[in-house]
Amino acid sequence: MTATNKPAFAVSGRTLNAVTTAAKTTYNDSTNGISLVTAGSNGSIITAVHGTPRATCTASMLQLYVSPDAGTTMHLVETVLMAAHTVALTTEIPSTDFVKPTAATPIFIAAGSTLWVGNGVALAGGVVFTASVEDY
Repeated sequence: MTATNKPAFAVSGRTLNAVTTAAKTTYNDSTNGISLVTAGSNGSIITAVHGTPRATCTASMLQLYVSPDAGTTMHLVETVLMAAHTVALTTEIPSTDFVKPTAATPIFIAAGSTLWVGNGVALAGGVVFTASVEDY
């Protein structure tokens, strides 16, 4: 992107999803992590990320990473605790929001960078992660 003193505005928005099933128990590599967002050609901002279990689950740490090199180098950005929940047709399945990426305080990822997610406890049914992304 050419340097300018004019304001930059997002040119497109995306909602992306990924599913984790294996336990991610390391915090410095991409083992059992899933790439959720690849930045646009001029970078992207992430305004929301949340995880939703697709099956009955125990409490688990959900993890958010940024990688500048497609998963070779992983930077842990945030963790949140997803509460245990029994899935039933008569209950709502709760989503767990990450705190840092919000519309007021988005996470910026540079062109060529990726946003990764992980789940600390294996869940055969998987945890669906959803991200709201704006590309520049």
